[in-house]
Amino acid sequence: MSRAGDDDAAATVSTPTTDPGGRDPYLDGTADQPPAIRSAFALVQRLSVEGVADVVLAPGSRSAPLAYALAAAADARRLTLHVRVDERAAGFLAIGLSRGAPPTARGGARLPRPVAVVTTSGTAVANLHPAVLEAHHSGVPLVLLTADRPHELRGTGANQTTQQAGIFGSAVRFAADVPAPDGRPGEVRDLLTLATRALGEATGARSGHPGPVHLDLAYREPLVPDAVPVAAAPTTGAHDLAGVHRAAVLAPVGPASSDVAPDHALGARTVVVAGDGAGGAARDLAEARGWPLLAEPSSGAAGGPNLVVAHALVLGVDELVDGVEHVVVLGRPTLSRPVQRLLGRPDVEVSVVAPGAGPWPDAARNAATVLTAVPERWLDPRPGARGPSEVVPGPTSGHATDAMWLARWRAASAAAAQVVAGATDGTLTDGPSVARAVVGSCGPDDLLVVGSSNPVRDLALVLGLDADAPRVLANRGLAGIDGTVSTALGAAVATARPHRRTRALLGDLTFLHDAGGLLRGPHEPHVDLQLVVVNDDGGSIFAGLEPGGLGEASAAAARTFERVFATPHEANLAQLCAGYGVDHQLVQDVPSLRHALATPSHGVQVLEVRVSRAERRQAGLALGEQVRDAVRATLVADR
Repeated sequence: MSRAGDDDAAATVSTPTTDPGGRDPYLDGTADQPPAIRSAFALVQRLSVEGVADVVLAPGSRSAPLAYALAAAADARRLTLHVRVDERAAGFLAIGLSRGAPPTARGGARLPRPVAVVTTSGTAVANLHPAVLEAHHSGVPLVLLTADRPHELRGTGANQTTQQAGIFGSAVRFAADVPAPDGRPGEVRDLLTLATRALGEATGARSGHPGPVHLDLAYREPLVPDAVPVAAAPTTGAHDLAGVHRAAVLAPVGPASSDVAPDHALGARTVVVAGDGAGGAARDLAEARGWPLLAEPSSGAAGGPNLVVAHALVLGVDELVDGVEHVVVLGRPTLSRPVQRLLGRPDVEVSVVAPGAGPWPDAARNAATVLTAVPERWLDPRPGARGPSEVVPGPTSGHATDAMWLARWRAASAAAAQVVAGATDGTLTDGPSVARAVVGSCGPDDLLVVGSSNPVRDLALVLGLDADAPRVLANRGLAGIDGTVSTALGAAVATARPHRRTRALLGDLTFLHDAGGLLRGPHEPHVDLQLVVVNDDGGSIFAGLEPGGLGEASAAAARTFERVFATPHEANLAQLCAGYGVDHQLVQDVPSLRHALATPSHGVQVLEVRVSRAERRQAGLALGEQVRDAVRATLVADR
């Protein structure tokens, strides 16, 4: 039954007025309302735009923001609102509404019609469970919007508060515990992105497996509109709630998936971002279209004439990056903040290629199109794509895009490569120089396993300086330092072949974290593996992040940084290796490392290279500035 408990209050719903100027009257008046009201109105607006035509509401207090939003939407004839006092009946009514409605045509596919159910907190949510189970087993796209107490009230004995997040277990296709809105910038955009993901899962747009989804929506008081009626408030800024966020168009499974590919983007100034696991398709696309390629080491695409060397540093040059209009993302990019800033720009159209039915990468919450594969027509080589004189009309930009776009990026890459090559020529013994020596020792058929933190970033800095990268493997699923030694051993066993070598590039903390992986019994398969450990006696990754800058503020701040972030250990790696019966060599400098890498190894061998982390932060900042200055000078000279 309804949760009209002792904290519920009667609601009076106001009707939005019509704006003759063409603006969305439904959102007018919400800009100055409490965060819960703004968030609820934006969410309901997005649901209605995305095809939710029916919503079933069971009354309650915590769900008041949604109730106001739904009443206004119903009055504006954006959707049909059904009110039931019993949540169990509400859930099954929604099942009937969905199953009885004809499917909708979206993106070239026919999808079942989603129906939303709204409840308040507490046992109201539990009463949906029978309908959720039925929807799960029969494939009905229910969108469960359950109001909840804010996180600070959970576990305190607060009235009508229980563990609602995850309450439906495996019976839902998607579930999210949504924090209470508090007015922070971008929170509505994040909510709308989440709604797009949930609706895609509910309708089976990418999986072909529709079913229920659950958004547990925390709300903090005030839960009702201000005294000014929602629809009558000033309209200035109201549309910033949803208008700044474009709902991602999801390509459905099957042949129709390419129908939603934005062909207008082919005339735009485009770059290809290849994250972890992107594969050769990213490089193929970049070379077919004449687009610059920003590839992470473990992408499987880091090579070829369009690869931008040290792209994380090159992206710091506004004169170059400001021209980007379109980005195609393949794989899962995780390494670079500059890449994420580019993907989050509101003036950049982002197309994500994400095969299969899993979640698509969009940490910036800005994807415009989600494709299941690179459209074949995008891979058709553009006539003269690599030539200097071709000009193609740019329908999205209003100007011509030509091969000079790629030429500018190639020039920038060459300038960056020259700076980085000079800094990593072996004169210094530091992380980037070690990474260059390691990758330079690998042939195209070799395998290189790289650890998280600085090693993978150092590798990203130097790839493309000397030759195409070998196959690079990294645990980027969660980018932890866990189990990297064992991963490298497993990869070496699995890929053992004549004339193929396996190496690993690790930091000292990563090595120590999985030193137990060196322990192997005498009856285990033989394995040849070189582990290059860059030992700076701690976690220098934090030097390049915010704690590193804060650590320079004072002597006390430096001590704090050293203790809780740098975490020096003073471990003796040679003695540790001796205990496991593993060969260990302490390498004094980069030339010695190159010699050791060129010598065939038998069994497991650890090559330890000791470097200083005292100058890591300043050296990184200086190198970045040198790259940016060189790129700017090149761009000016090419004008």
